[in-house]
Amino acid sequence: MQDYLKIIKNGLWTNNQALVALLGLCPLLAVTNNVINAISLGLATTFVLVASNLTVSLFRNYIRKEVRIPIFVLLIASFVTLVDLIMQSFFYDMYLILGIFVPLIVTNCAILARAEAFASKNPWDKSVIDGLMMGFGFTMVLVVLGAMREIIGSGTLFDQADLIFGDFGYSLKVTFFEQYQGTLLALLPPGAFIGLGLIVALKNLIDEKKVSTQVAANSEAILEPQTN
Repeated sequence: MQDYLKIIKNGLWTNNQALVALLGLCPLLAVTNNVINAISLGLATTFVLVASNLTVSLFRNYIRKEVRIPIFVLLIASFVTLVDLIMQSFFYDMYLILGIFVPLIVTNCAILARAEAFASKNPWDKSVIDGLMMGFGFTMVLVVLGAMREIIGSGTLFDQADLIFGDFGYSLKVTFFEQYQGTLLALLPPGAFIGLGLIVALKNLIDEKKVSTQVAANSEAILEPQTN
């Protein structure tokens, strides 16, 4: 059980690929100008992570080390193609918005890194959880950054939700500021860099606070006189 909890914490926080490894930044910075785009790309990336981790883990004993990387890339490309076709068939308007960034999931280093570093060395159940948590961690950063940029840049939240949820999506839209002119900087790539920097800084601050608290607690325990 401890192993699974460690994998969950690793994916969501300790080794979050977007905040710690800083992988997959191209789509993260490019499509997070609103929450719906972020959710769509995050779910697509999570599916590819889980599917590729599962497949690599199941066949890890049958893949020769000399050709493992090309095979991993082919597997990832296959699942990305599946996602691409599904989006074209059922979410075509969203597919047009995301554009090239759906096929570019193939080049997301985080997916190949998890296949090589984890799935190729662990059983399928742990590999699935690792892919799921890494995907959720990546999606979480996408959504937070997308929410920040959409609120500041457009004054709305969940705009264009109908592209995913149909007519129900219209009821999800929240308008914070009426007749808001918007802040263009938040919607442009520089705004994405600034927003990501703030999120990374906040994570580092929280981690440092935890370490300081733990060190202080350990120091008090050492200095505290022992009682018989």
